[in-house]
Amino acid sequence: MMRNKTLKLQSSFELLVTLSIGLAILLPIVIIAFIQVSNANVSISSIQSQQAASKLASIASTVASEGSPAKQLTQIEIPPDVENIYVGNENNGIGHAIIFVIRASNGPSYITEYTPANVSGNLGGIVNQGTYLVNVTAMSNCPSNPSLSCVYLTPVI
Repeated sequence: MMRNKTLKLQSSFELLVTLSIGLAILLPIVIIAFIQVSNANVSISSIQSQQAASKLASIASTVASEGSPAKQLTQIEIPPDVENIYVGNENNGIGHAIIFVIRASNGPSYITEYTPANVSGNLGGIVNQGTYLVNVTAMSNCPSNPSLSCVYLTPVI
């Protein structure tokens, strides 16, 4: 009777040791997989942000070449993890850049697209993932600096 209990205890202990070793091997693999998936998501957001910024810069250049009162409505896809979108410069003043700020595990990542046209606007309100319409308008008096002409980008609400 005592021998039978000892065998049951031994087999339970062996099973516990085997499962513990298996978990010890599996846990680092799961952690590495989660880190890789997170990095992949940031990479995908960066690529999609680059495409959206490039599209906006291209349309801004086209509208600027047509001059005021040229206007074009475009649709862009905002990926996840976008913290902010700056047009012109980081103060949304007149500049030559469209900047997407992506939230990453090691800090913000900046995706920048340049355009030869003066651009300004405020797209900071459309940072949630989704599809948005953006109004791209050539203006002889830019709202952020009336003494200059610019291409002004605003979301359609």
